[in-house]
Amino acid sequence: MLEILDTWLRTAAERIHAEAPRLTELDQAIGDGDHGTNMDRGFKAIVATLDARPAPDPALTDQAATAELLRLVGRTLISTVGGASGPLYGTAFLRASSAVAGLAEPATGADAIGAALDAAATGVAALGKSTTGEKTMLDALVPAATAARSALDGGANAAAVVGAARDAAQTGAEATIPLLATKGRASYLGERSIGHQDPGATSAALLLTALADVVG
Repeated sequence: MLEILDTWLRTAAERIHAEAPRLTELDQAIGDGDHGTNMDRGFKAIVATLDARPAPDPALTDQAATAELLRLVGRTLISTVGGASGPLYGTAFLRASSAVAGLAEPATGADAIGAALDAAATGVAALGKSTTGEKTMLDALVPAATAARSALDGGANAAAVVGAARDAAQTGAEATIPLLATKGRASYLGERSIGHQDPGATSAALLLTALADVVG
């Protein structure tokens, strides 16, 4: 799991960098206009952390080392990403870390992904005091977690679990276009927020697409 996590984070950083202008453009329409810039900064910091971190403690299992890295990523995002995205994405990774650490060992990759997504969605919802349908990243993250759990319960392997999460996140992000924003900066626009895709949901879908490409 640790190797996959490392590869995913580096791949995600490349995707975020490439898509930063689009994410910023989406955010300029309904937010502060800095989502792409902030996410790019945060994932560059993650890659720098990956490059600088020492080798994992050999006494740690792969699962424990994976949970430790997820926690480090969460803290990095909180300290480097501005606006609401830092605390929200940071919390998602911190909750994912706790979920992976709490699984009986040795957990399968599919189990770890399912538990991590469930915990991430729950953590973001609690921190943002929000739910689906409010034009936020939860509109991608919650369907992704639900789809992953359904696939997992059906006996799917890790690739299929992540593929289901990716598809649901992409659909969820696109479904934010006709929604009225009722949370965050976008809510200040009222009906003018309708007709724009939410940048947070878009970046969440982007990250899960990168994960599906790595796992698959």
